Amino acid sequence: MSTRNAVPRVLDVDAVRGFALLGIFAVNVTFMASGYPGNLTIDPDFDSGLDNAVRALSSVFVDMKFYVLFSFLFGYSFTLQMESASRAGVAFSSRMLRRIGGLFAIGALHTVFLYGGDILTTYAVVCLFLFLLRNVRDRTAIWIAVSLYAVVLLSMVTSSLVVDSSAFLPGEAEALANGERATQALLGGWGSNIGNNVAGLPFLVLQAVSLQGPTALALFLLGMVAGRRGLLGRVSGGEPVLRRIQQIGFPVGLLGSLVYTVGGGNGNTLAVAASVATAPLLSAAYVATLLRIMHSPRTAAVRAALAPAGRTALTNYLAQSVVGLMVFTGIGLGLAGTFSPLALIGFVVVVYAGQLAASALWLRRFRYGPVEWALRWLTNARRPAFVAPPRHPATKVTGPALADPDNAATHGGPEREDRAARGRAR
Repeated sequence: MSTRNAVPRVLDVDAVRGFALLGIFAVNVTFMASGYPGNLTIDPDFDSGLDNAVRALSSVFVDMKFYVLFSFLFGYSFTLQMESASRAGVAFSSRMLRRIGGLFAIGALHTVFLYGGDILTTYAVVCLFLFLLRNVRDRTAIWIAVSLYAVVLLSMVTSSLVVDSSAFLPGEAEALANGERATQALLGGWGSNIGNNVAGLPFLVLQAVSLQGPTALALFLLGMVAGRRGLLGRVSGGEPVLRRIQQIGFPVGLLGSLVYTVGGGNGNTLAVAASVATAPLLSAAYVATLLRIMHSPRTAAVRAALAPAGRTALTNYLAQSVVGLMVFTGIGLGLAGTFSPLALIGFVVVVYAGQLAASALWLRRFRYGPVEWALRWLTNARRPAFVAPPRHPATKVTGPALADPDNAATHGGPEREDRAARGRAR
């Protein structure tokens, strides 16, 4: 496909996904760098006022917010995959099922060898349900999403009231001992780290079934509805709705985050429920703010900086785990347990800045990230071109190259066939 006939990428989708990568890494790195957070306790070596203040700020502004955003974008991109198959004149079903299988395989390898907190396997399984629901009307999709979220919240509130968590959660001394053992496991070699990752699989599955899976499906469905309507394909930045989202999302979302933080974070089910209930609002406020920034003439460069990382999001997500493995575990530098919360923030910023620069440089030469290219090969059952075509001298490039139709949509409106299909979906 030539760039002249290519359908423009929705750069806002790429940029928001690139932004979400920062929050995802900021959360994941705490578990990569120490065994204490996974055991719901604090490393006694980093228990100062500053350390706790940094943790509290992360809990309020970061924890549980970017998973929501990533899930919504997954559902949005699902509709772009459908449009891509339609334009290519091929069956969507076989394409998507191959893609789901590839995503699950990548996630399984990621879980075992790199990071035990993987989300890709959960996304792959939940995407099967999204695949089955792909033809439901928009109203039905929204109703299912709201119902799923309500069931999750009700179950969490009920369990917090009737179940004594102290009966199955370890005491402080035991949690500290478990955190020390987990940190020592990180400092071991491949056998130790793989064993640690595999040992955490039962909890990963339980969490996926009880919380992450249902909420992910709810957000997938909402993202699918937004994608059908092309909401991120025609943003100008001046829409009044963006301000309303900020006006509602920030106060309500931050209130829920404060309840989550003051209530004990992940160690308190009722506190987690408060965060789950309000995190979508805070995430929406983040996105509204980012969209306004990206479409302001003074700060439009933000979109150009973020979009390449979002376009290669899968590669960057896995690369973050590789960096964590090589820096913190005994396989690499063996620095687990040595970073304070503030040092971890600095580490995240440095790595993320490197990813932004590397992604932009990579896409000057190549069409896709390496993992995206492999997954696309599997999805389409034929090897795609890897090297980017030369840019047309008359083309003004305002973002990444336009050659990949998987995240493409017209900014002016959907094609005639898609307009009819969306009308039936509503």
